[in-house]
Amino acid sequence: MIRFGVIGTNWITESFLSAAGKLEDFELTAVYSRTSDKAEEFANKYDVQLTYTDLDEFVKSNEFDAVYLASPNSLHASQAILCMKNGKHVICEKPIASNTKEVKEMIKIAEENSVVLMEAIKSTLLPNFLAIQENLHKIGKIRRYFASYCQYSSRYDKYKQGTVLNAFKPEFSNGSLMDIGIYCVYPAVTLFGEPKEIQASSYMLESGVDGEGSILLTYEEMDAIIMYSKITNSYVPSEIQGEDGSIIIDKIHTPESVKIHYKDGTIEDISRDQDSESMYYEAQEFIELIKAKKLQSKQNSHKNTLITANILETTRKQIGLHYPADK
Repeated sequence: MIRFGVIGTNWITESFLSAAGKLEDFELTAVYSRTSDKAEEFANKYDVQLTYTDLDEFVKSNEFDAVYLASPNSLHASQAILCMKNGKHVICEKPIASNTKEVKEMIKIAEENSVVLMEAIKSTLLPNFLAIQENLHKIGKIRRYFASYCQYSSRYDKYKQGTVLNAFKPEFSNGSLMDIGIYCVYPAVTLFGEPKEIQASSYMLESGVDGEGSILLTYEEMDAIIMYSKITNSYVPSEIQGEDGSIIIDKIHTPESVKIHYKDGTIEDISRDQDSESMYYEAQEFIELIKAKKLQSKQNSHKNTLITANILETTRKQIGLHYPADK
């Protein structure tokens, strides 16, 4: 049994717990929140007795082995490092940190303390993403990766009315790229590695973060075109183009339908059934790593996480998106 503590008492933590709770090796034993009311209210939902409002006390507890971290992006690095220095394994919500400097430090601390550190990118662990990987050879020489994830934010209406919520605040290392764009970038890195060149453009909001944007990644023999947005919707599928055919992906962030369209006109459905909630697979991967005494995931590896962080950081520099955490 792997005992978990959680940092963050929001809807994403509830989604993770709903999924992870279906694993027989998972047990929630502790909750941290800045206020006792929130900590106790959240803990009561899951019949958990231990609550903390002091982070130092939380990380020193012997009542859990691992931490699911879902606080604001700007706090990920400092909180994860504190947990790992106290021997806790950490699965950290995406993006794992604000910049590459923080990611490098997190990886260093994880290695020094022999604990698992994994970025909680669910996409690359889903059955249909694995189907893409395993069938990629069928479409011949890859020439283009196209990924689109544009989702109108439920918080954008309030933003337009003059209320700037956390999702649109640079002090929390937020914005469209970090919240949405990463779902397009990380799969590209997992499939094709580090690009040679990065070109980016975006529409910047007055709050100081990006509302939407595009990235062009150049590889040796192919390119990757990425579109993302928190201020518009898109209904266009994503696609990997090869010389012998193309793989059509319904949703790059949570693929459910994956088909190969061959150049001779035939279509092969390579979709796989997904029996569990999307976050189940990241929780399963993380727990299996701990039990096998492996320090990083093959899919969501430290290398892939660092390459992704570098793409995000380079993109931000090009579009003029700066965070207080960059200082």
